[in-house]
Amino acid sequence: MNLSNQINQLNQPLTLKNGQIIKNRLFKGAMSEQITKGNRPDLAYANLYRTWAKGGAGVLVTGNVMVDYTALGSADDVVIEDERDLDLLTAWAAAGRENDTLFLMQINHPGKQSPKDLSPTPVAPSAVGLGGAMAKFFNPPRELSEDEILNLIHRFGQAAKIAQKAGFSGVQIHAAHGYLISQFLSPIHNVRTDQWGGSLQNRMRFLLAVYREMRRQTSADFVIAVKLNSADFQKGGFSESESVQVVEQLVKEGIDMVEISGGNYESPAMLDGVKQSTQKREAYFLDYAKKVRSVCTVPLVITGGFRSTQAMAAALASGDLDMVGLAKPFAIMPDLPNRIFAGTYQTVHTPQPRLGIAKLDRLVGSMVEMNWYMYQMQRISQDKTPKPNKSAWAIFGRMLISQGKGAFKRERA
Repeated sequence: MNLSNQINQLNQPLTLKNGQIIKNRLFKGAMSEQITKGNRPDLAYANLYRTWAKGGAGVLVTGNVMVDYTALGSADDVVIEDERDLDLLTAWAAAGRENDTLFLMQINHPGKQSPKDLSPTPVAPSAVGLGGAMAKFFNPPRELSEDEILNLIHRFGQAAKIAQKAGFSGVQIHAAHGYLISQFLSPIHNVRTDQWGGSLQNRMRFLLAVYREMRRQTSADFVIAVKLNSADFQKGGFSESESVQVVEQLVKEGIDMVEISGGNYESPAMLDGVKQSTQKREAYFLDYAKKVRSVCTVPLVITGGFRSTQAMAAALASGDLDMVGLAKPFAIMPDLPNRIFAGTYQTVHTPQPRLGIAKLDRLVGSMVEMNWYMYQMQRISQDKTPKPNKSAWAIFGRMLISQGKGAFKRERA
């Protein structure tokens, strides 16, 4: 496939079942922005997403927006409990919808994946703590009561309603990466014996209830998407076959779009551990896409690994997916889609910043990397160009100055 055909493949519009048109097949997946202090989406968020919208993506997805001020994945998560920040949300939505962009707010709850300094006693489907190396960063959770579960379902719906009022095109339910909904889906982390646990039908009940509540509180033309793990990559955990069944049920319920990722804090496939053969092909979850395609009759997005125009176009041409999801590349090349469509794009290589000291990198390497990408997003929000050559040590110094000992506390991926 020559370059002209590759560009044409990526620049095809896509129509959702509610009639909304996505102008091209490039999908900016969620990244934790953390560009300002506090839990309000100040105008820096609008500036960041305006830049990305002008950069040409068909779909933009925000980083996590939490539904409870007492349950945070990171200290500076944006939170929606009510309409107190409606003016800021409205400015954010307007900026992200510029240039005919479909703009989705990702709505989430961390469950037990809330760091020790933020959650003395986090909540989860069951009182099962995180295992392995991650255990020391998070306090053991307590089990949610039935009333608390129903309250959380309402909170998800309320956040979607406010997002629509602010002018967002839609929302994305975060049901991946080991957060609360992912915890409900996992037979390792959900050992309840009531209607919310046990069989897959019971374990997916919370996700389906969240979707139905969002649909109840919003209009029919409001987009509701989901981000789901292909699998947790843990023995006895949420499996590929179960994931396919969840997608099938969500499609029956009326979901508008499905984005696939994978892993969690205990087995972080979304961060590392990807086989060399898969890295060469670039599309991390393409094998899963082939399996789920037969039941996923709505737009299917695969996020993870894509870097070259050739690989993106080839994946689309296969018919196994409908949109190409990218995240980190947008932090160092905010106008990536425009470059592709202009034929000037040079394959971007996303750094994995490390300090070069094995013991220190094991302790804080992934946090340095996350902060490195947040630094790039902060620059974009300030109308500055990214600095791909920024050293890991400079970022680590910034972390120590701003967070002190907190720099050594694990926050989300």
